[in-house]
Amino acid sequence: MNEPSITGLQHEVDQWITTTGVRYFEPLTNMAMLSEEVGEVARIMARRYGEQSEKESDRAKDLGEELADVLFVVICLANQTGTDLQLAWEKRMADKTERDQERHRNNPKLGR
Repeated sequence: MNEPSITGLQHEVDQWITTTGVRYFEPLTNMAMLSEEVGEVARIMARRYGEQSEKESDRAKDLGEELADVLFVVICLANQTGTDLQLAWEKRMADKTERDQERHRNNPKLGR
């Protein structure tokens, strides 16, 4: 299966914005939109997987779609600021791997 890279996703979002979306929203608008989308994910998580009861209107919400909305806005912000998310991801994963190599394995709270 040929899965898209983060770079490919950045290109896909940019193409969609320039052909369908007309232009990017201003970065601060996208930051507010990101907060809104994360709030929608939080609502699903709190009601479906947490202790809050789920309202009938919440049951039709799709967690995957809401997470994809978060990803879309994150990619928009990366594109607008000239951030190479592929490079940033690879660096972050290398850093986390080096830093946390034994940390989680030796954490008694994780109960292996």
